[in-house]
Amino acid sequence: MSDNNRNREVKFHLWGWILFLVCAVFFIASSIASNNVLSLVGSIIFLIACVVFIVPLVIGKK
Repeated sequence: MSDNNRNREVKFHLWGWILFLVCAVFFIASSIASNNVLSLVGSIIFLIACVVFIVPLVIGKK
């Protein structure tokens, strides 16, 4: 795979995970608004998992 294709693939993966982060923030807001502790915990875990998946993409670019 060429470097250009690899960089493009990494950008798409990064943007996908960023969108997942946005969704996690909205899930957290919705959980807080509805006073649903279980959904809040699940949303926070989802947010943390998204960050864990983003770290190698960001570190790999440097």
